Amino acid sequence: MLYRGAGRQASLHIAISGGAEYDSQDPHEAPRERLHQLPGGDLLVAMDERLEEAYQDIIRRNAGEIEFHQAVREVLESLGPVLAKRPELAERKIIERICEPERQVIFRVVWQDDTGEVQVNRGFRVQFNSALGPYKGGLRFHPSVYLGIIKFLGFEQIFKNALTGLPIGGAKGGSDFDPKGRSDDEIMRFCQSFMLELYRHLGEYRDVPAGDIGVGTREIGWLFGQYKRITNQYESGVLTGKGLGWGGSLVRKEATGYGAVYFVNEMLKVRGDSFEGKTCVVSGSGNVAIYTIEKACQLGARVVACSDSDGYVYDEAGIDLDLLKQIKEVERRRISAYAERRGSTARFVPGGNVWEIPCDIAMPSATQNELNGRDAAKLVKNGCIAVGEGANMPTTPDGVRIFLDAGVSFGVGKAANAGGVATSALEMQQNASRDSWTFEYTEERLAQIMRDIHRTCYETAKEYGAPGNYVLGANIAGFIRVAEAMEAFGLI
Repeated sequence: MLYRGAGRQASLHIAISGGAEYDSQDPHEAPRERLHQLPGGDLLVAMDERLEEAYQDIIRRNAGEIEFHQAVREVLESLGPVLAKRPELAERKIIERICEPERQVIFRVVWQDDTGEVQVNRGFRVQFNSALGPYKGGLRFHPSVYLGIIKFLGFEQIFKNALTGLPIGGAKGGSDFDPKGRSDDEIMRFCQSFMLELYRHLGEYRDVPAGDIGVGTREIGWLFGQYKRITNQYESGVLTGKGLGWGGSLVRKEATGYGAVYFVNEMLKVRGDSFEGKTCVVSGSGNVAIYTIEKACQLGARVVACSDSDGYVYDEAGIDLDLLKQIKEVERRRISAYAERRGSTARFVPGGNVWEIPCDIAMPSATQNELNGRDAAKLVKNGCIAVGEGANMPTTPDGVRIFLDAGVSFGVGKAANAGGVATSALEMQQNASRDSWTFEYTEERLAQIMRDIHRTCYETAKEYGAPGNYVLGANIAGFIRVAEAMEAFGLI
């Protein structure tokens, strides 16, 4: 199980069932029915024999869930040194237990659109691990959602939440419902129907969802309203990402983007550098991307590009944040509208790849597996020195290896984008104490949490012989925190 080739010239070699083979630098070029073989094919590094055996069993038990396979392998590849130092964790099958969700809920969501036609969607909630606290993780509404996506996100959430040092476990949920093009009334009816089943599994001491792709403050409001209606109680701590007038927290909207920039800033400090004067490229143009751009600019960077699924905009003068917010947050329009209004300094590239733009710092902030090996090689060639993952697992395995081999400071998502869930936990604290904190106080709490996460990852990587490898540091540190809690609770 080795990565073929070296550095940016390497490619993936995927063994296909039936004897056929497929070579590519981009696993997305493989047909979906073939891509399920990728996690068992030639990837990045060889694993410890015990871990490889566990991994193959996970593939067998979770057939076809390719994103989940990828997320599990990325963690297991880091854990060989841990098992060498603490073999009892293998004997007690901690890894197998962490990789098996405590509970998976799949349910039907029936609702009626504006024309009176009945629509049927599928809802999910995977409550993965509660060793450190109540389940915590967002809800995603997107047509790509299926069980494998939710399990990958929930698995990542276990370690991300552990790294915050806050008492929260890992979960994720969502639906294959597509809110794009739907009216407010249709989205509200869907949210209410979705909550009719989900409410049974929630509670401030049981499971506390938040938002994710397709689920913002508006959707959280409709979900919370239906929960309140069904349960006949005002349990404000049961959902986070709420509006400021009804239990929400200042900085929650900004938290994931701000936190990713704080993490990258700490990586740059290790290099004796900073954001000042740097050119940045950010993928996406949603909540995470917008507030990544905002904080990077506050720290002295110039952000020249962002994107959506239609293409990207390049603005040589730097992204006009007020205009971007107006188009994306107020009008909910496509990114092409930015170039139409901005004038001569900006251009829209339909279907373009934002990673072709030279930059010092890259912040993938859209969705999983959006930055592949070819993209990583181009960024390295163009002089990129740091990458911070604002999205969940946005870089493919070959892309990660290229960054690490090239000495690029790489902030893996479970560490770099933990600011969102950290501030959700701070919202839970405020709800529990019937309190509301100032923006400045909450942002400083967020900044300190991100500094602590960076220090934990950096020191753990150094302790295990891989200084500067934040992937290894994040995986090992998060794993140990969860494993120790599971051990303390006995065989459960």
